[in-house]
Amino acid sequence: MEFKAGTATVQLIKGDLTDQEVDAIVNAANSTLLGGGGVDGAIHSKGGSKILEECKQLRAKEWPDGLPTGNAVITTGGSLRAKHVIHVVGPIWRGGLYEESKLLRRAYWNSLKLAVANGLKTVAFPSISTGAYGYPTAEASKVAVGAVRDFLVKEDSLEMVRFVLFSEKDLEIYQKAAQDLF
Repeated sequence: MEFKAGTATVQLIKGDLTDQEVDAIVNAANSTLLGGGGVDGAIHSKGGSKILEECKQLRAKEWPDGLPTGNAVITTGGSLRAKHVIHVVGPIWRGGLYEESKLLRRAYWNSLKLAVANGLKTVAFPSISTGAYGYPTAEASKVAVGAVRDFLVKEDSLEMVRFVLFSEKDLEIYQKAAQDLF
């Protein structure tokens, strides 16, 4: 499924984020930036040690207490097909009472801002915070698709943003959100 937002194309596909040939894939990282489970673990595993080394440098120099929720940093793509990895920390779901939607929107927005600042043209996202962090996918999809649409309408330097969903069910949820928002 594809939509236009500003001058960019927004794609929704089922697939493996680590196989995407784009300027950057977005890592749903934890605040340590040192790898973990799910998407984070897969990216570090497939991308190799260079990504972890750059993350360690970022921690030592810029984020000694960890990357705050909603913030994003960029590293090499290591052995991945993507040239870069944008690491962003999404919110942990706590019932929606602690500004989770605002923090999730900020995570998508800051990832795209960082892509533009680095001259990137194509970005692929997972469904941030919907795995171990427990954010309900239906709610997260509305925030994610809305944030990307709003960013692309204001900023015209990106050519394509792709949501890469792990399951058919997640893809259908994101497609519904996109149909409602576009």
